[in-house]
Amino acid sequence: MRQGMAALVAAYNEAARIAPVVTGVLAHADRVIVVDDGSTDRTSEVARESGAEVIVHPFRKGKGAAVRTGLESLRGGDHRYVLLLDGDGQHDPDDAPRLYAAAEVHGYDLVMGHRTLDKGLNGTVRYYTNLVACNMLSRWTGLDVLDSQSGYRLVRADAIEAIALDARGFEIETEILLKLCHRGARVGQVEVRSIRPARKSRLRPVRDVTRICLSAVKYQYLMP
Repeated sequence: MRQGMAALVAAYNEAARIAPVVTGVLAHADRVIVVDDGSTDRTSEVARESGAEVIVHPFRKGKGAAVRTGLESLRGGDHRYVLLLDGDGQHDPDDAPRLYAAAEVHGYDLVMGHRTLDKGLNGTVRYYTNLVACNMLSRWTGLDVLDSQSGYRLVRADAIEAIALDARGFEIETEILLKLCHRGARVGQVEVRSIRPARKSRLRPVRDVTRICLSAVKYQYLMP
């Protein structure tokens, strides 16, 4: 599948988990960029030893800022797609070909990997906050958004380079989706495996999903 796909991983203190993420996705991508968002452990060293190109923030800036740094480093490259995934091991790198195939077959500009939402797996609070965000985004995009909080996505390089991003936190995925939809992007969804992370998620369901929803209002109604 090495036909112009670069992978971008935002990571913070993932030294114990980043190696299999990098080696797994390198089986499918031409290159892997890891943005170490101010980690205090060996995330950057382990990622580099595993084959990734590493960019280091001197201090923690937030997931959105890390994604933006990585996207800027890829701007103007010879890749056709950018694969976004998290560094905590919750995404199966072997699902990447399915996202890629969906983009190629259907001409999607953005393919979102969606997990099966399950209160037992995700926790009751995260389950319901995800549903709230899914309903809101579905109404605004005209899509049946199945997993608003999934960070596993494939986007066409020329599409992502055409929009200006400013999110600093977990709302980065919402910003990308809404701004691409405003430009008439074709969006698809592919079911992906859900792997329980080895550590507790850093997303705080109520606080962060509230912030995502407020940011979505800005991107939907207040942006030019």
